[in-house]
Amino acid sequence: MDDIPFHAAHWLNTDRPLTLEDFPSRVLAVEVFQMLCPGCVLNGLPQAQRLAQTFDEKDLAVIGLHSVFEHHQGNSRESLAAFLHEWRIPFPVAIDMQGEGPLPRTMGAWGLQGTPSLVLFDRTGRMRARHFGQVADMALGAQVMGLIGEGEAG
Repeated sequence: MDDIPFHAAHWLNTDRPLTLEDFPSRVLAVEVFQMLCPGCVLNGLPQAQRLAQTFDEKDLAVIGLHSVFEHHQGNSRESLAAFLHEWRIPFPVAIDMQGEGPLPRTMGAWGLQGTPSLVLFDRTGRMRARHFGQVADMALGAQVMGLIGEGEAG
């Protein structure tokens, strides 16, 4: 498993911190978002919810990563908890740690450009895709199915 950790200050919608090892033998989709980002709210998070509803959880896990690089004062943990409740986001969400520069730590470590971003890890925990901006559902579904199928061939 690649050493690509989450640098999470806090977790919501879960009773404990999570790591890549918590998703053995499953493809992992990580929706990287900011709650004050229109593209995240209108496209990224709904797509992540569709992924979670479409694929069997034994094959695909979906989590969120709240990575704030602007409007810090409006992005408290309490505000995010209320946002997740109001938008009915059921999956675990990590709050990215502040980085030394303008990008949060996980976002910087993963080489992401901004939000929304969707990161896919294969069944072995290896990062296989980083999508910045909107991704077509059909293309994303095909990519996820390809990663799921890799584990079934063996």
